[in-house]
Amino acid sequence: MFLSTHKSILAVAAIVLAVGGASLCLGEGPASGASGGPLSCAMPQQDRASPHPGMVWVPGGSFDLGDSVYAEELPIRPVSVAGFWMDRTEVTNKQFAEFVLATGYVTAAERPVDARLVAGLPPEMREPGAVVFVPPKAVNRRGDVTQWWRFIPGASWRHPGGPQTTIAGRGSFPVVAVTFEDAKAYARWKGSDLPTEAEWEWAARAGQASAGQDHEQPKGANTWQGVFPMLNSADDGFTGLAPVGCYAPNALGLFDMIGNVWELTSDAYTPNHNGPIAGTPDQVPPDMRKTSSGQRVIKGGSFLCSPDYCLRYRSGARQPQDDDLGASHLGFRTILAAPGP
Repeated sequence: MFLSTHKSILAVAAIVLAVGGASLCLGEGPASGASGGPLSCAMPQQDRASPHPGMVWVPGGSFDLGDSVYAEELPIRPVSVAGFWMDRTEVTNKQFAEFVLATGYVTAAERPVDARLVAGLPPEMREPGAVVFVPPKAVNRRGDVTQWWRFIPGASWRHPGGPQTTIAGRGSFPVVAVTFEDAKAYARWKGSDLPTEAEWEWAARAGQASAGQDHEQPKGANTWQGVFPMLNSADDGFTGLAPVGCYAPNALGLFDMIGNVWELTSDAYTPNHNGPIAGTPDQVPPDMRKTSSGQRVIKGGSFLCSPDYCLRYRSGARQPQDDDLGASHLGFRTILAAPGP
C-alpha cells in the first residue's frame, strides 16, 4: 500500500536518501527487439502539408469511457468529444529545452520547497528534487513501494535520475520529472493545452467505441517484461524509458499512447463511488515529499507496467498524480482545438 496522505511527511524522511551507485531505469537506445534484431527508433516523416506539424488530427466521436480491470476505472459511461489536434509523440527533452531556453522557465522540481506548506519539514526534504524509480536489489514485500521509489534531491527534467544523470544525447526521449504546472506552462507557450481524460482516451482508442476485453500486455509498447520490480527481460528492447517513435503508432498515427511514460491530463482526479484505489507499483506515494495542492488524472501506463503486478497498459486505465510532484515515469503531450484538415 502507499503511504497515506494523512501520515506526517516526517515518516518518509528516512527513505528519501540519494541512491548513490544504484542502477537507474533511464533506458538506453536504440536497443535490440524481442527477435534480437535492431529496434529502429527513427521517426517517420510527417506530411509537410499538415497545418500543424508534429500533430495528428483526431476526429470527434462517441465512445464508452473507462474499463473494468480496476475499481477506479468504473463506471463505464458514454461520452462524446469534438475533433482536435494532438502531438503525435510525448513531449521530448529537446522540445522542452526549447521552451525553457525561450522563456527561462524553472520547473517545480528545480525550485526549493516552500516549508510553510508542510510544518516540520526537515531541511533535506526542502531541497529541489523529484521521485525516481530505482530497481531494488532485493524486495522484502511488494506492498512497500518505498523499496523502489525514492525522492532524490537534484532530480529534475535535466537530471531525471538525480544529479549524476543527464539528458545529454537524449533529446528524443520523453521529458519526465515535470508537474501539472510545468506541463501547462509548456502548453500555453506552444498555444495549445493538455487533453482532458476523455480526449486522451478517445485518441488512444483510435476510433474504438469500447475498451473490449483484450487486457493482455501489449507487444508493441514499452512496458515491463519479467518479475516486477527486480527483473526486466527487456523483450521490448528497453529496461527503462525509450525514445519516442520506437514502436508502431496507433491507427491515428499517435506514438506511445500506451507505455513508456504516464501522461498528464487536464482533469482533476476524483475516485469513483467505490472509494480510493489500492496502491499499485506504478503510482508514486502521494506524500513522498510534500502535501499535494491537488491531483490530476494520468493515462496510458509506463515502462513500469507489468502483468504480474500492474495491468495499467490500457487506454481505459487511470491513476491520480499529485499536481506538485515530478516523477521519472511521468510526461505529457498537448492538444490543439483547431479546424481539422
